[in-house]
Amino acid sequence: MAGQTTDSRMSSHKVVRGRPYSIGEFAQKYRLDEEEAKRLFDKFGPSATELDLLMAAKRRPPRPSRGAGM
Repeated sequence: MAGQTTDSRMSSHKVVRGRPYSIGEFAQKYRLDEEEAKRLFDKFGPSATELDLLMAAKRRPPRPSRGAGM
């Protein structure tokens, strides 16, 4: 099959859904240490949508945003 890539890294990349997080922003939002944030970021990618869904599944609520006082 000509034209197919044998590099598994090429086929494993996902399309980023939603805006991308930076590792620092993701770590701060979910109160993660930098190492854990990087591990999840490397495994699931920078998609804010995907990472937010992951953290919801892990029952890790985000840090309340400033200015969201009632």
